[in-house]
Amino acid sequence: MPVATLSATEALRRLAEFDTVIDARTEDEHALDHVPGALNWPTLNNAERIEIGTMYKQVSAFEAKKRGAMLAARNIAAHIEREVLDTPKGWRPLIYCWRGGNRSGALATILGAIGFQVTLIEGGYKAWRAALVDDLPRLAAGLPYRVICGPTGSGKTRLLHALAAEGAQVLDLEGLACHRSSVLGHLPGQPQPSQKRFDSLLWDALRRFDPERAVYVESESKKVGNLRVPDGLMDAMRTSPCIALHLSDGERVALLLEDYDYFVRDPELLIGRLQALRALRGGEVVNGWTEQVRAGRTAEMVRDLLAQHYDPTYASSTARNFRLFAQARDCAPVDRHPEAMRVAARQIIESEAAPVLLND
Repeated sequence: MPVATLSATEALRRLAEFDTVIDARTEDEHALDHVPGALNWPTLNNAERIEIGTMYKQVSAFEAKKRGAMLAARNIAAHIEREVLDTPKGWRPLIYCWRGGNRSGALATILGAIGFQVTLIEGGYKAWRAALVDDLPRLAAGLPYRVICGPTGSGKTRLLHALAAEGAQVLDLEGLACHRSSVLGHLPGQPQPSQKRFDSLLWDALRRFDPERAVYVESESKKVGNLRVPDGLMDAMRTSPCIALHLSDGERVALLLEDYDYFVRDPELLIGRLQALRALRGGEVVNGWTEQVRAGRTAEMVRDLLAQHYDPTYASSTARNFRLFAQARDCAPVDRHPEAMRVAARQIIESEAAPVLLND
């Protein structure tokens, strides 16, 4: 059966029509970023791609192509044996590689010869990435956001999770970015995705939302750790209605000690992270926080850190960047615990019972 082709823009729009999306690039290329839901069937693996590239430069293109064809055929045969032997004839895969189509074309040709309805993305991942970046502002602008605002430790993420559990639409930027969006926000043992991967995860999340229903999102700065939130999404968030989340100082400190329990278990890790605040707060202040931690007065340090650093910074940033914050609806859970957040989430959802309008 002939292999069809589809532009990257059309592939974005019609992605749900395909039974399987196959990334024919190497494992490393796939890990950096890939089409949402794509399976990795390398035509050449990491080591083989380096080997063939070296042969092109040091031996000859002809010799490299012969060896490349041998390796590709072997790998494609393994993919077919592992994944395809029990697949029905009506299976419709969408396949891509990096750009030129050699790796994806080899796989597509064989699958098409078997009789499957195979489609290739024209221009491969490179074209897909460009189309996705162009599409992000359109998706971001088409949704009605409700921005959860509140100082550090007020439970914004917990409220988002409670809203999701109650059936609301939630965009968890920190979850997608694997970061808690502050100097202390790096999650131990969990590296952040690449910027390309973060963009793809955002696009995939945004495309799944119902534009007739509110999308709840936490107030964020333009960067979550090392990752940049796309301008179109930030612009939409900053012009959206806000919900002001309030929690007592004692509850905030207790929440932070729970959510950042790894700092409690490893005080030296916390002390190391605090050093990043020397330029902003001065050595004397940071030395004082360090002494508190080493003396086992971590809760006291957290309270001081909130009062001296996080609260002033957050208050000025929120008032400056979120235009409708002055008209924010208040939300004050009785405490930090899950049941209180569930009650608050239900109240918010009930208040949104009227039709939601898009931003001006």
